[in-house]
Amino acid sequence: MADDDRADMLQGTLDLLILHALSLGPMHGWGVSQRIRELSDDVLQINQGSLYPALHRLEYRGLVQAEWGRSDNNRRAKIYALTEKGARRLGVEHDDWRRFMGAMERVLGAGTPPRPVPEGGGS
Repeated sequence: MADDDRADMLQGTLDLLILHALSLGPMHGWGVSQRIRELSDDVLQINQGSLYPALHRLEYRGLVQAEWGRSDNNRRAKIYALTEKGARRLGVEHDDWRRFMGAMERVLGAGTPPRPVPEGGGS
C-alpha cells in the first residue's frame, strides 16, 4: 500500500472514530481523545498532532460544529458537536467500515490457519 493510500485510510478511520465519539455527546478535543481511548480499552490513543487537524477538517466540511465553552475543569475550551450532516456521514462510514472488516475477515480466514508460534517464540 502506498504511503498516500495508507494516510487516506488512517485519516478516514480517525474521522470515523471522532464522529462516533461525538455521537455520544458534545465535548472538547481532549475529551474526544479520552473517549476514544476509553472505548478502545486504551488500545487507540490519538495524539494532538492528529486530533486537532482532523477536528478542524471535519468542522470545515460541516460534519462537526464548534463553539467556545467550558471544560469539566472550568477552562475555556472549544466544544465540538456532531451536526446532522455529520450524523448521516457517520452512518455511511460505519456501514463502509463493517463491509471492509467483513472482507478482511473473509480474506484472513481463507486457506490454512496460521501455525502457532512455539513457546519461547523461536526457531
